[in-house]
Amino acid sequence: MRSLIRLLQTLKFAKNSGRGILRGNEGGAFVELALLVSFFAAPLLMGTAETGFMLYDSIEVENAAHTGAMYGMMSSTFAADSTGIQTAAQEEAPDLGTNLTVTPTTYYACSAAIDGTQYSSQAAATAACSGAGNHGLQFVQVAATAVVPLPIRVPGILPGSVTLSNTSVMEVQE
Repeated sequence: MRSLIRLLQTLKFAKNSGRGILRGNEGGAFVELALLVSFFAAPLLMGTAETGFMLYDSIEVENAAHTGAMYGMMSSTFAADSTGIQTAAQEEAPDLGTNLTVTPTTYYACSAAIDGTQYSSQAAATAACSGAGNHGLQFVQVAATAVVPLPIRVPGILPGSVTLSNTSVMEVQE
């Protein structure tokens, strides 16, 4: 304890006498911090912005697929309207413009095994779905894909664009 007190007194004396131990180094840590922040903060900020843009575009692609499937699920007539499904999906994602590709398909499955075999026609599903309470159901599947250019370009490190895709499936209401 005495040695600690002596050390503190020595430091106090040295500082008061004009020969401070840290003389000439004052502010050095602040300059180092400023340099580190300038090297690391800007890339982190740009990376955060890049991630935000990608997340926003990903949500738009997901919503477009979901909206197209909702349009097609209203009835068999709407499910067969590929142009209407594509238009509904593209209107949901106006920021993506022509970068958005929408591909609607319809298929049928047995009510007892919805995740099972997919049939291309109602007749094929009806023939395959036998048993009490087992019948054919119609589904609409909408796949939305967008090639999104990245706002920050770093050749050789970051790609120039990213492909985002999502699929939504819904049962067609009769």
